[in-house]
Order: sequence, then structure tokens, then C-alpha cells
Amino acid sequence: MSTEIHAWIATAPVGAASVLAEELAQFGATAVRERSSDVRFDGPLEVGYRACLWSRTATRVYLVLGSVDAQSSTSLHAALERIDWREHLGPGATLACSASGGNAALRHTLYAAQRLKDAVCDGLRATTGARPDVRPQRPDVLLHLHVGAASAELSLDFSGESLHRRGYRVAGGRAPLKENVAAAVLLRAGWPAICAAGGPLVDPMCGTGTFLLEAAAIAADAAPGLEREYFGFTGWRGHAPALWERLRREALERRAARAPRRVILGFDADADAVRATLANAAAAGCEPWLHVERRELAAQRRPPGTPGLLVCNPPYGERLGSDATLPALYAELGRVLREEFTGWQAAILTGNPPLARHLGIFAKRSHRMFNGTIECRLLRFDVGPAAVPEPAAVTQGRWAARPGAQMFANRLRKNLEKLEPWARAAGIECYRVYDADMPEYAFAVDLYGSEPRHAFVQEYAPPATVDPDKARERRREVLAALPEVLGLPLAQVHSRTRRPQKGSAQYQRRAATDERHTVNEAGLRFWVNFRDYLDTGLFLDHRPTRALLREWAKDADFLNLFCYTGTATAYAAAGGARSSVSVDLSNTYLAWAQDNLALNGLASPRHRFVRADCLEWLASAAAAGAAFDLIFLDPPTFSNSKRMQGVLDVQRDHPALIRTAVALLRAGGRLVFSTNFSRFAIDTAALPDCEVEDISARTIPRDFARHPRVHRTFLIRRRRPGTEPNV
Repeated sequence: MSTEIHAWIATAPVGAASVLAEELAQFGATAVRERSSDVRFDGPLEVGYRACLWSRTATRVYLVLGSVDAQSSTSLHAALERIDWREHLGPGATLACSASGGNAALRHTLYAAQRLKDAVCDGLRATTGARPDVRPQRPDVLLHLHVGAASAELSLDFSGESLHRRGYRVAGGRAPLKENVAAAVLLRAGWPAICAAGGPLVDPMCGTGTFLLEAAAIAADAAPGLEREYFGFTGWRGHAPALWERLRREALERRAARAPRRVILGFDADADAVRATLANAAAAGCEPWLHVERRELAAQRRPPGTPGLLVCNPPYGERLGSDATLPALYAELGRVLREEFTGWQAAILTGNPPLARHLGIFAKRSHRMFNGTIECRLLRFDVGPAAVPEPAAVTQGRWAARPGAQMFANRLRKNLEKLEPWARAAGIECYRVYDADMPEYAFAVDLYGSEPRHAFVQEYAPPATVDPDKARERRREVLAALPEVLGLPLAQVHSRTRRPQKGSAQYQRRAATDERHTVNEAGLRFWVNFRDYLDTGLFLDHRPTRALLREWAKDADFLNLFCYTGTATAYAAAGGARSSVSVDLSNTYLAWAQDNLALNGLASPRHRFVRADCLEWLASAAAAGAAFDLIFLDPPTFSNSKRMQGVLDVQRDHPALIRTAVALLRAGGRLVFSTNFSRFAIDTAALPDCEVEDISARTIPRDFARHPRVHRTFLIRRRRPGTEPNV
């Protein structure tokens, strides 16, 4: 048996890497290094085989073959061709290649994969006189290349296919839970220990039974990869068949040693879901462990005997659609927990965390997890009297009386005394009243509307050096003080934690309530949403910028790039714009923008909305000879794109972006460029044909004066003949 130590990578759903790391350590992995969505580790072949056979949470397992130069496609090909591929592919072996990442020379993953395939084929032709056949599906050897800034990591896809596919799903629902996500939830919730102690598992909304089947596999000590027909290592020349067969026999013996016990109970109000669960259980061969029946949530009862684990993934609006009945459903689930399952453990996985407050029970732990692309929250409970919250008024009063809360309240009152008269005189009803004025209370507090008024509270995520318990205490103090100082019920105080965002993450949906309100600004009305997104749909710091656009829009053809919810378009239309084009990649925000125009009676065929990548649209508009008098360009700091070296970086790419937009300006036209990147420095030397005027100070409103770099704004025109270029 080979004892050579190899480097490995195992990937996992975001939020499950720590569970995967614990699994790998049990398999004998050493030097385990956990990251956000994968785990690196060392170990002999046996550890890699055990990961493929036994891991319940891994998505894929890669055997790292080495690192190669990737500064150019030529150097990459040369480095890959020098590898002796006879060590990996035998005569007649088939091949497939994949890639991830990218750099300036290798922008597209398909191109990188093609270069890898070409290098392998060229290397083998040079050494053996023959090249391997390419088989995209289930090849003998599947190679993977991850491209970094200057080098690329070459790996053998040891698993071959995603390990989350267990093979038992013959019937699926509309929004199925991935098998390895379900397993990670069960392992985090302590199901192995609860099962070993004789406790049962109950899923009162079992859907198609993913939790039940994964729980049964754990109870039966059944290796999830035991019945798989294909792995990526079986056609690899370094494969050790005798070792693999020994591990498979061991897994068969372990599974046979467990006598079935019907301790896993599944219920659902939908008869079709029950039938799907039974079909999947039959395919998985775990029927002796399960009892499944149709039963309404309200009719759930605690099984007799040892306390166990209640686990479920209740509907949350994502994919299944927003449903006004969901708060009542969560409230009923909370009642069932409190009244029927005292003394039990519970684990609730939801993609709509605000709904969890309707449970009426405190979670002892909360974990961020992803089911595919859906961000979820795993809430874990010790069900009992201590977990039931006391009346909100009592809790609020206790926290509001703390010295920290009083200090925060005093500062907020002083700010209100200064800002309320100014806002009232200016006709402003949406404005910022607090912005981390005291560093230890790093929150931004914005007021929206008048009747009713809402407060939108954003907590700046504390650094890792801050004690999480202290941060939670300050959050409770702030949320307790706000209703009293602002004279608002708690239901009209909405909070978020704001972390640095990449790409379009700042616009991604957080919940699915579709709860909208209208607010007034400068004689216009706008829809805002306090629950579903990181931002409300109205950037308050851009208030003066919107006013300038309105002033300059008279009889202009207006272009709004990265238009978000179209507030700038509404201002331009109200200012008398002859026409407008608003471009964004999100259907959600384009629909929101159209609603904003309709809300103000400004909807018209003259105002068009285009769903497109703004960079691609600019190129096609220039080719078509489009022209505008006024352009508003407010790109995200970072954004994924097929252009701009695979990602839009506003600091790096703004000259090319501005030059392309300025090319669409008519003579005398204006481009307003804005960015909220606090360290932004405009590269005027790269804009020799533009006149650039920094108007940032002119566009910072009084309520943001404490943070004058909240955004940078520039007025840009084509340079007039005879004037000096920017220096």
C-alpha cells in the first residue's frame, strides 16, 4: 500500500467547510486548512479514497498534481506539456479537462481548459506517438486547472462527479435541498450522537425526504459513495484497486452491522411530497429506518421515549414564490416546538431569516449556509422554557436602561435636534441621522417617510478583533434605544449588518417579503423596501447628484448606466428629459425602476429600460451610433463581467469605461461619473480627451457631511479643441 503523502482539496457548500474539515480529520487527513468553500489537507491515497467513499458534506475531491506557470497561455502550455502524462493516463485512456479562476492572459475558463487539453495531448503524442480521446462525460481521467494571478494549480478530479448526488433522488420537489447541505445540517445539529443515544428524528415538513434519507444513512452507518458507479480515480494510472476494494468491503461490513430501527419520522401536509419521499427511500434502500405519513403541521406530536432532534427546511419564498401565509406558518412551527417538543434539539434551515422571528423562540446558534445559490440560515435550538423569549416590552426596557444605550440615545437626540429642522425646511423626509458618530457604536441610522416613518439601521460589521458577545450587546442596546428616541414601534425599525460586498452582491436578495413603501423626495415618490435587500432602493447620499441631473436634463436625451432602481431616471424625466435609456442586468431592478416612473406619472415609450450588461451595451451602442446629452455612470466597485479581464474593478477600469461612455456624448454633453469606492483616485492622465471636474464636495449632502468620502463624483465633458489635456 502506498504511503506517499499527497496534497488534496475537498470542496463543500459555503458554510459547510468546518463540518467537512472534521470529517476529513476522522479519515486520517493531516494539515487540515479550512477555507470558505473548501478544505485543503494532506494524506496518502487512502485518505482521498475515504473522502470519496465516506464524506457526507464534500462536493468534490481533488488530488493536487502541482503548480505551473500561467503568466501567458504560451508559458502555461509549455509547462503543462513538460509533465510526463504517462504517469496519469494509460494507453487508450479517455480525457476531459475543466478550469476555474482566471487572469489577464487566461480570462475564460473554457480557453484555459482547452490549453490544458492541448498540452496533455501534445505531450502524450510526443512521448507515445498517440493522443488520448476526449470524452466530456465520465472520462477515465478528469483534470482540473485553477488559474491564479501568475500560476495555475493542476489537479486530478478524484471524485469525477459531484458527490452530493447520492443516486437515490427519483422524485424531486420544486426547490430540493442538496444532499450534502442536508448532511451538514444534521452533523452540525448533533444527529449522530442523538441517534447513538436512542433518540428519534422528526421532520414535520419533510418535502421529498432529503433530511430523512441523509439521517437514515448516518443511522445505518452507510457510506454515501458505496453504491456510486463512477469515480474520477478508477481510470487513473495511479489508482490502487486493491486498496479501494478493501475500503469498499469495510464499508459493506459496517453497513451490515447495523440493525434497522424505525427512528426517523417524516410528515408533510402534501400527499405528493409523501409519495415522493417514499419513492426516494425505496431507491436509497433505507425504508426500514423510516416512518412517513401525511400529517398537518398543527397535528404534530412528540414521539414517546428519549428526546431527539426535530429538523426541517420550511418554505421561505425563494423559488417557491413569496407567500403572505409564511409568517403564520413559522408561528405555527414555533408553537409546535414549544408545546410538543420541550427537551428536544431543533434545527431549522431557512432562506428567509426575518421569518424566523415568528417562531417565538431563541436560537442558541446561527450558521450561514448556502443551498446552491440560495443563502440560508441554520438556526439551532435547545427547546425549553429558557428558549422562550420574555415579552418584548420587558426585554426592550432592560436593554434601553443600560449605560451604553443611554449614551447612544443622547447622541442620537442631539443629531435629531440639528437635522430635523433642516430636513423639514428643505422638504426632505429621507435622511441620515447617525453614522458611527461613536466608534464603538458603528451603525448608520436613516429615517424614511413621515406618515408612517421608518428607521433603517445598518450595522457596520465589526472586525475580528471585536468580541462577538460585546458586538451583540451593543446591537441590542442600539435597537432598544431607537424606538424610544424616534417615537417608533419596533416593527418600523429595520436592521441590517453591512459587510464589504463584491460584484453584484450588494443587490442580491436577502429575503422575499415583497414589502414595499412609498417615500417622497423633492416632489417625487419612490418605492423602498426595508427587508428584502441590503439597500432600500434609494441611495440617500446621491440626493444632490439627482438634483443636478434634474437641472441638466431639460430637453436632453438621458442615459442611466447601472441604473439600479431608476431614481436618477425619474429625476431626469421630471426635469424634462426628451428621452431616456436605463440599462441594468437585473430584471428585478429594471421592474422596480419602471414602477418608480409609473408612480410619478412619468411612464412613457420615450423612457426605455434595457436588460443588458452595461459594458456590452456600451460597445453595441457606440457601434450603432447612439448619442446622448446627459449620462449618469455609477458603476459598482467590483462586478463580474466577460469584459474588463473577467471582473470590473472601478479603480482599474474606470478610464476605459469613461472613454467608452464619453464617446456617446453629443457636443456640449455632460457625463456624471460617481463611485462609492472610498479610496478612489481618478486617472486623468488616461483621459486626455476629457475635461474632468471633481464635484464631490458639491454632491455631499449635509446629513453625510461627517463622511465626505461616502462617494466621489466627477463632471466629465469632451475636451474642447485648443484646451490643454488633463495632467
